[in-house]
Amino acid sequence: MSTTIVGPDGISRCRWCSAAPDFLKYHDTEWGFPVSDDHRLFEKLSLEGFQSGLSWRTILAKRENFRAAFHDFDFDRIAHFTQCDIDRLLKNEGIVRHRGKIEAVINNAQRAREIVKREGSLAAFIWQYEPDTKQLAKPQTASTSAESLSLSKDLKKQGWKFVGPTTVYAFMQAMGLINDHAEDCVIRAKVERACQDFRRPGC
Repeated sequence: MSTTIVGPDGISRCRWCSAAPDFLKYHDTEWGFPVSDDHRLFEKLSLEGFQSGLSWRTILAKRENFRAAFHDFDFDRIAHFTQCDIDRLLKNEGIVRHRGKIEAVINNAQRAREIVKREGSLAAFIWQYEPDTKQLAKPQTASTSAESLSLSKDLKKQGWKFVGPTTVYAFMQAMGLINDHAEDCVIRAKVERACQDFRRPGC
């Protein structure tokens, strides 16, 4: 099966973006474009954790609710969440009410603060794991990589939760560390240009 589909505008895109109405904009404007903002990186790691066992369609539909519930994923604020906050979130029908995942976000916020203190920013730490493009598998043929395994292992060693290698690989795809747009997807070239112009944190 082809990895692309021709949209109503006659343009070839990754096949997966036709699965839901919200996917098209996300695919064209976000997925794969490099991100250096710490809160956006933390948001995506958190949402990938919430997605575990669910679909990205479910999470994307609730993303604004997640942002409101978690103070736009400001990990400095989330790190100070208490049991009252956990109880509040468990009653919030606009998000995924999974105690373990909610507690993981709070834990991971505390760990993110530790990384910032040590590395200067969460972005500087994460972008150290950007793979060599020559070593990557053919687009959309892998669910992990040596780098996602390494980053997952390092995060777990530091106490992070819900950051398995598949989750981390999906995060790397979305945040621009890996350009996994199909080879004949029109957005692939746009992402490549964005990555060329992107100033890596810490450089």
